[in-house]
Amino acid sequence: MRTNPQVETLNTGADKAKLAGAAVLGIAGLAAFYLLGQQNLWMRVAALVALLAAGVALFFTSEAGKQLIAFGRDSVREAKKVVWPSRKEATQMTGYVFAFVVVMALFLWLTDKTLEWVLYDLILGWKR
Repeated sequence: MRTNPQVETLNTGADKAKLAGAAVLGIAGLAAFYLLGQQNLWMRVAALVALLAAGVALFFTSEAGKQLIAFGRDSVREAKKVVWPSRKEATQMTGYVFAFVVVMALFLWLTDKTLEWVLYDLILGWKR
């Protein structure tokens, strides 16, 4: 049995217009920052921040923005359900990881030096 996955698309022209407007506001903010090159820096930054904030606000009024906000809320709700380890458990696990890394580093170094000795000294007869 084959099911077709649902594909979400922007159905309304208003949503497309909002997204296009948000993109235009973002680009206009960047353009204003560079076009106001003769002005004070604070004025250029204020124009950039104001236009970017307007673009973000417009984006969040669209359906995609509302879905992003809902996703963020769901993510926070799920993160609150996680049972985090205690400080003692986290410290112990960190110690185990460091110990494992040291042991693996020593093992790989020993393996490298052994293979180097076998290949160069015993098989090829190259002495350094």
